[in-house]
Amino acid sequence: MCANASVSQKTSCIFCNIANKLESTEILYEDEEVCVFRDIKPASDYHVLTIPKRHIDDVKCLTSADKELVQKMLATAKELLAKNNLSVEDARFGYHWPPFRSIKHLHLHTIAPESKMGFIGNMIFRKNSFWFVSVSIINLYPIFFYYIYFSLFDTSFNEYG
Repeated sequence: MCANASVSQKTSCIFCNIANKLESTEILYEDEEVCVFRDIKPASDYHVLTIPKRHIDDVKCLTSADKELVQKMLATAKELLAKNNLSVEDARFGYHWPPFRSIKHLHLHTIAPESKMGFIGNMIFRKNSFWFVSVSIINLYPIFFYYIYFSLFDTSFNEYG
């Protein structure tokens, strides 16, 4: 369950409340570690959020111990796509990068079909932007920060080092 949340008492974290079934949100899938439900402002026909039941603020709070959890979140999202007859190739997966997130609880967006996303959705969920990053970037995030730091603050840095 989410840290600092009891099964019977709401917390300030809406996603912890959803995971603890203290909100009237339809849960599409859950197990001991993750919970999946629809996004309230879908960017395409199918837009769900996969959250860990354990409260983690955001991607910056992930540690190497969370690698399996992040992989499970993605695997769960892909399984649900398949169950809904949607293509992984026409889907977008990612996390909003702090401070560009609306809820302070780690959540993986799964959006499909990607080809039906509108202009605003494509801007909000722009691939590997400063505000929305893919799972592959999360796995590489120490390298990602190194690149971002030097590309922004060191004018001598280029693609060759």
